[in-house]
Amino acid sequence: MLVRVQNSASTQAERVLIDWLRTWKGPGDPHGVAMVNCSLFFEKQLHQFDAIVWTPTSCVVIEAEALVEHVSGELEVPLDGPWRVGSQVVSLEGGRRNPLDSSRAHTYALQGWLADRGLGQRVVQGVVLVVPPRGSSVRLRQLWSDPGLQVVVGDRHQHLAEYLDALTSMGRAQWTTNEVAMAFRGLNLLPYLPSPQDLVAEGFGGPVDTTLWRGGPQQAQAESFREEMTQLEQDAARPTSMAMPWYSPWELYPTEPGEMDLRQGAKRIVLAVGMLVAVAWLLWFVITAIVQFGPG
Repeated sequence: MLVRVQNSASTQAERVLIDWLRTWKGPGDPHGVAMVNCSLFFEKQLHQFDAIVWTPTSCVVIEAEALVEHVSGELEVPLDGPWRVGSQVVSLEGGRRNPLDSSRAHTYALQGWLADRGLGQRVVQGVVLVVPPRGSSVRLRQLWSDPGLQVVVGDRHQHLAEYLDALTSMGRAQWTTNEVAMAFRGLNLLPYLPSPQDLVAEGFGGPVDTTLWRGGPQQAQAESFREEMTQLEQDAARPTSMAMPWYSPWELYPTEPGEMDLRQGAKRIVLAVGMLVAVAWLLWFVITAIVQFGPG
């Protein structure tokens, strides 16, 4: 997972989220790019995102919240209203009673913003990551069903990874390298846009328009990527030559670039004719033997 941080983490939950995202380096971990602490001005309103995560099959807006008190038991999460453990209303680090309201608003804003740019078919998911204090034992009870808006208890980083893996298995429309680059440019995040090589290594596919990196710090990397792709295309289009054996006339008497050596050419011709005569004699000998000593 590639991690880009626009502004330093201001809460404990954000610091935990950044640490988790940066540990996802193994082949079995989620792949993609995460943009932490970014913003979007949409329909006369500023939306502050704790994180946006793009994977090859999903786009997720993450709200990170930490529980203030040490609690143990079942955390009841209604769609509206305060969160509770038993009869106790839990306090969140950000001071909000229900972060689902801002999660929905941010998710819809990013979905609408993408739709205005021709990417409306790319579904945006919203998730609230709740980080309990160390030593707490919390089980989640989500009191509604909405596949586009979920709550994940962040007592272990595997829970968030499992959520992202579950989205991958849903078979959503693919995010391409160009679409991720377009999103970064549109959100004024060009300085944080990874190079095409890094995005391709994270599993983003499709053709690459290197002009989307123009003006950013990765422009040189994008130009290098374009040259590499051009070279690969030329190599693929070039007809493959057959390797000659060591005894070939062209291997024993090779041509020199830029020179015409009649002596070397004559040797190649004589050797080639001699080989043809030897092959013809061998065939004649075999045919004669078959006719002379064969059955009947």
